[in-house]
Amino acid sequence: MNLTVKEIAALFGQNEFQEETLISNIEFDSRKITTGGLFVPLAGERDGHDFVNLAKENGAIATFWSQEINKAPKDMIVILVADVLAAFQTLAQYYLQKVKPKVAAITGSNGKTTTKDMTAAVMATQFKTYKTQGNYNNNIGMPYTILHMPTDCEVLVLEMGMDHAGELTELSLLAQPDAGAITIIGEAHIENLGSRAGIAKAKMEITAGLKRDGLLVVPADEELLTPLVSDLTQKVVTFGLSAGDLTATITKEDKTKTTFMVADKEYSIPVIGGYNVKNALIAYALGEYFGVSQQNIKQGLAEFQLTKNRTEWLAAKNGAQILSDVYNANPTAMGLVLDTVANLNTAGRKLAVLADMLELGPDSPTMHARMANHIDDRFNIIFLYGSEMKALFNALTKKDSQLMVYHFDKENKAQLIKLVQAELQPTDTIVLKGSNGMGLTEVVSALM
Repeated sequence: MNLTVKEIAALFGQNEFQEETLISNIEFDSRKITTGGLFVPLAGERDGHDFVNLAKENGAIATFWSQEINKAPKDMIVILVADVLAAFQTLAQYYLQKVKPKVAAITGSNGKTTTKDMTAAVMATQFKTYKTQGNYNNNIGMPYTILHMPTDCEVLVLEMGMDHAGELTELSLLAQPDAGAITIIGEAHIENLGSRAGIAKAKMEITAGLKRDGLLVVPADEELLTPLVSDLTQKVVTFGLSAGDLTATITKEDKTKTTFMVADKEYSIPVIGGYNVKNALIAYALGEYFGVSQQNIKQGLAEFQLTKNRTEWLAAKNGAQILSDVYNANPTAMGLVLDTVANLNTAGRKLAVLADMLELGPDSPTMHARMANHIDDRFNIIFLYGSEMKALFNALTKKDSQLMVYHFDKENKAQLIKLVQAELQPTDTIVLKGSNGMGLTEVVSALM
């Protein structure tokens, strides 16, 4: 970071500061601040201003301040702002303009993080690259990401999340991306956005700040996006497995690797699923647009590392294979994962632990019940967890099938874990999928 106290204060109309002292780090968590840092006292369950003294004890030399001036600390540099979050975002935009990296922005109902990881790996073969860490993809996380990029960053890969209309507009205007991508239009946050059409319109907000001569990459098979991209001045590239400007043909798939062809050249990714090949096509398109060579695109895709809890293969204590995909869930994503596992060649039985998919609105029971279309006798045991999964339990038990199905209410997680541990055999493969709020990470940890 190469920001001084003087230039940060001047950004907010305070020109009395002459300190050329460099700010070494910027944090909104007082526990993470280190010597020479600027503290950002955001409002949360408690007001961040309550933690300014703790930030000072941990090394902060300056703080934003939006409360009464007479309550400000006397032995710190105090930068007065009207709104701390707005100031945080303004500072991030200033720093972005100062460093001047190329920016790639990625959104979508699912696959954002995986696509971000793939894209960053592709870019890193040729450029100094920084990406969104973890799930820091909202109006707090994105400015935090920007303010933590190195001063020599050449390409910044940003994941943009949202659950209400208008949020992506704010993020896109802040980041001013050179290129953007929409992974898929699913059902995530349909409770807030009303319909898949509403979700598609909200995802298109990624173009609000997109450079006029920029690029937008969208799925070819999503009819809801077709009319929305027709009037764009930016270049639009479509992708898909069977249709689009950029297509791929899967040639081989196992539990740790998928091989596919693009324009008569072979590529591979170290993850399973045709849906991940689609994500790879986005990384391919963005890499090509930024001038990454074909050989480097191939290398980046082959070597990318997936963020934790996204289609992650783990080993149970007894040796069984665990496919952990427990960070988030919606019907599209859950169906894709179940289809992929069903088609895998495995040594033993196939089991699944499926938890509630949240924020689906009044059609939630129907959407959960439809998951039965992705479950057949290639699975042996299904464990369902949460009140919404009762609809899937009812749908599965009506099937003429040898499938064993169990249902547990949310307060019975301990019983769920006990039964899964008892049933899981060393040669089995088990997939776990559900919304993050259902806490399936506890089940994964118990199995390991």
